[in-house]
Amino acid sequence: MFKIRVLSVGKTKESWLDEGIHEYVKRLQPTATFEFVWAKNDAHLIQLSVGHLLICLDPAGAMMTSEQFASLLEAKLVQGGSRITFVIGGPEGLPPELKKDTLLSLSPMTTTHQIARLLILEQIYRAFEILKGSPYHK
Repeated sequence: MFKIRVLSVGKTKESWLDEGIHEYVKRLQPTATFEFVWAKNDAHLIQLSVGHLLICLDPAGAMMTSEQFASLLEAKLVQGGSRITFVIGGPEGLPPELKKDTLLSLSPMTTTHQIARLLILEQIYRAFEILKGSPYHK
């Protein structure tokens, strides 16, 4: 079983977003467990990321197809011993100290860090379905 950690500044405030996040966590239960960690600010975000294999969400990151993301996720999970942390910055983005890790862009458009949580969970689910050969991603 894979262990995926989502590290983010601030908590999800909208109930409809929380419902969507929980839907994907539920769908992923046979494959992965999730831990959501809320940082208070950038300094706390940096502190909580030490010692973890990171994929940081940033507009300057690599844009990739879902199939490419599935391959990246698979490689990183092997590298991290089945553990990986996705980092979502706050309103000002990621602190520069975290931009040395793997950067991934969900879109060139700006989204809230709360919506980014839902988007990355859906893409993680999609990636696992691609790796299983499921038709979900089409």
